[in-house]
Amino acid sequence: MLATLGAQQGNAAFMDPSRTKQRGNPSLIRKVLRVARPCWPHLAGISLLCLLSTPMTLLAPLPLKIAVDSVLGTHALPVWLQRLPWPPRWLMAANGGLVICATLLVAIAVLNCLQSLLSWLLSTYTGEKLVHDFRGQLLFHAQRLSLSVHDRRGANDIAYRIQYDAPAIQNLFLQGMVPILSSAFTFVAMLAVTMRMSWRIASIAAILSPVLFVLARNSSRSVRQRYDEVRELDSSAMLVLHEALSCLRAVKAFGQEAYEDELFRRKSRQRMAEQVRLASIQAGFHVLIGFCVAIAAAVALVMGVTEVRQQTMTVGEFLLVMAYMAQLYEPLRTISTKVPELQSSMASLHRAFALLEETPELEDKPMAAKRLRTRGEVEFRNVSFQYTAGGRSVLNNISFHVRPGMRVGVVGPSGSGKSTLVNLLTRFYDPTDGSILIDGTDLREYNLTDLRQQFSIVLQEPMLFSTTVAGNIAYADPQASRAEVVRASKLANAHEFIERLPQGYDTPVGEGAAALSGGERQRLAIARAFLKSTPLLILDEPTSAVDLRTEQLIMEALDKLMAGRTAFMIAHRLSTLERCDAVLVLQNGSLQTITSTVDDAKRHLLATSGPRSVDMQTPGPVLVRYEK
Repeated sequence: MLATLGAQQGNAAFMDPSRTKQRGNPSLIRKVLRVARPCWPHLAGISLLCLLSTPMTLLAPLPLKIAVDSVLGTHALPVWLQRLPWPPRWLMAANGGLVICATLLVAIAVLNCLQSLLSWLLSTYTGEKLVHDFRGQLLFHAQRLSLSVHDRRGANDIAYRIQYDAPAIQNLFLQGMVPILSSAFTFVAMLAVTMRMSWRIASIAAILSPVLFVLARNSSRSVRQRYDEVRELDSSAMLVLHEALSCLRAVKAFGQEAYEDELFRRKSRQRMAEQVRLASIQAGFHVLIGFCVAIAAAVALVMGVTEVRQQTMTVGEFLLVMAYMAQLYEPLRTISTKVPELQSSMASLHRAFALLEETPELEDKPMAAKRLRTRGEVEFRNVSFQYTAGGRSVLNNISFHVRPGMRVGVVGPSGSGKSTLVNLLTRFYDPTDGSILIDGTDLREYNLTDLRQQFSIVLQEPMLFSTTVAGNIAYADPQASRAEVVRASKLANAHEFIERLPQGYDTPVGEGAAALSGGERQRLAIARAFLKSTPLLILDEPTSAVDLRTEQLIMEALDKLMAGRTAFMIAHRLSTLERCDAVLVLQNGSLQTITSTVDDAKRHLLATSGPRSVDMQTPGPVLVRYEK
């Protein structure tokens, strides 16, 4: 549900009218050029190779013209051709001219093939590098956005933009800008050559070009809007598919396969209908372009035949001019069709840059404090928090102080703010009001990376990756040796079951770690925390979904893990908090009280209601003094 809501909100922001007005702004092109800067030399090389195709194109029909005029006709071979180092017998033989024309044709074809080969290889490398670098930049940026951005956009929407929108940068350059620029150069060059041969026929192409440009411009506007809608429907269908597969157990348990299938089909049908409408616009445009080119070719044919009849042009020259005119229309066709097609890439790039323009909401201050290891003293001072500005307060005026090495339980009904409290402690979010201090320093004064190196977190649903068992444990410290990994797993009571796995520590976990039980996954997460060895621990419902025997093994491991560390343990099962030095009792986002025993916490959960003043002391120094 969170992913769905995030994707809907992210899509709503994307389709905001104030944003769509900016799409024609050339700033998007500047951003794309800035991202592609490392590939500028490669793109210049591709452009140069494309420009070399122009003389090849001009030379291609030349052997035919020479064969018609000088082999079939009575004209002598061109002087420049006779000056080339041909074997003397070719020039003297009756069929020497034909051999020369055939050789010239093959030479031009070989050069054309070499140019195409080099262009293809360089284009492939450059395109893949553009996509690789852009995807890496997007992922790097996305991982540094705050959780509120991910909550708003949704993981599926962000993944779609990285995986499917980012490749548009390759299409924009290699199927868009480079072909358009080379086609423009080819058109100008061929128009100049054709005008030297027959300015009347060449003027037809000159008149046709602005007509095609106007048609392309008008088509682009409607195509761009359709591409935006297709991309949104793609993302929506992808979200349904992702949820149906990732929540497959729930789908099967409730027998909702048919519902999910119909939902996906409905989204896909909407996307298909929009794609067909888009294709109809493009097809109509292509038909119109083809009709205009055909009319222009017919006029050129009539004018050319007339000039041949008037003997102002030879048959060979007529064939050469018509070949040039046919090739002259091709750059016009390319430019006029590529401009609307580029709208797909522009729509995708706009979505990708919308993600890249999300500024990290949590940023280090210029002089942020760097700490190798803290003592573990924690203090909340009048902390309040709202997920959205003006929204419901999730935490209200929370204040407490924890000494280094204390074990603190956090209890309360669902929705009371327990998880939010520890999320603030790790600075996944910043408090709306108040401040949080570690060792007397505000969290916002710390370097963010160094701050999070002070915490180990064990969640209710441990996050395991599709690598080996050893790789999952070493995720906390990729430089750890195998001996250190084994030691951590022994401390977490995980070594025995790992040894029973088919490949031991080298057993692949697989996606979602489905082959492991909940208790086994949890002990791997605890081993990871042992390996990281931080002064602060956060344990979020670590035994909520395991049996009593597994809970005993996990609690034994957690006792060893919490020794000498400041630990916060969230739990609904109050028996797991018996070894805590103090228990924070939360209710409706407020700190009701702090107790030193689980029984007191239970009584407060059941009995406390309404505002009152408390001055609670625990054995030893005052833990907290607060008023409500």
